[in-house]
Amino acid sequence: MDAFTRFTNQTQGRDRLFRATQYTCMLLRYLLEPKAGKEKVVMKLKKLESSVSTGRKWFRLGNVVHAIQATEQSIHATDLVPRLCLTLANLNRVIYFICDTILWVRSVGLTSGINKEKWRTRAAHHYCFSLLLSLVRDLYEISLQMKRVTRDRAKKEKSASQDPLGYSVADEETEWLQSFLLLLFRSLKQHPPLLLDTVKNLCDILNPLDQLGIYKSNPGIIGLGGLVSSIAGMITVAYPQMKLKTC
Repeated sequence: MDAFTRFTNQTQGRDRLFRATQYTCMLLRYLLEPKAGKEKVVMKLKKLESSVSTGRKWFRLGNVVHAIQATEQSIHATDLVPRLCLTLANLNRVIYFICDTILWVRSVGLTSGINKEKWRTRAAHHYCFSLLLSLVRDLYEISLQMKRVTRDRAKKEKSASQDPLGYSVADEETEWLQSFLLLLFRSLKQHPPLLLDTVKNLCDILNPLDQLGIYKSNPGIIGLGGLVSSIAGMITVAYPQMKLKTC
């Protein structure tokens, strides 16, 4: 109970909780729409989804400041690739949150001279760029982790007749793929924060890709991806040690 109280007392924790509710409604609405007699339930889910989405806007008003602070922190990363990727990703996040704030200003009626579709497209572009750069960073970290696992396994193997990874490496494509996937599995298993961050970014990128028309998805896929991403985000908020650190 204490852990839940600490979680909900944080702005990020409440936002993740609202986000998970929003995408759960989207997923359930997609699953129930084709079924007869579920019209009222679908309408209630749609209204709840809209209300939660509006509520989340208030939590995100201060995210511009947080993104600027994250940019300042990423500049001091020791490794060049994470420093470059995270700095550019956070800069795009800053612009995305500015666009999001402008859309919020229009939605509450403070001004009417804002082209909603234009700013929504801009926000989607910068959000997509931010996630792509974060995924590049994840891929780089995965490659480093795979090298560490390979090196550690090689040290443990004593017999020259045994492969360092404990499996036979053949020339066939299927054998190579199996070897690669096994190494990838072992690498991510030993680094849960990296696994969570990669899954979260992969799930998040479905939404902007759909908005930009690059890769169209149905509401069910976007809802499921958003729900998985939100759960991953909730874990990192509740357990800070599960958040991928900037080296």
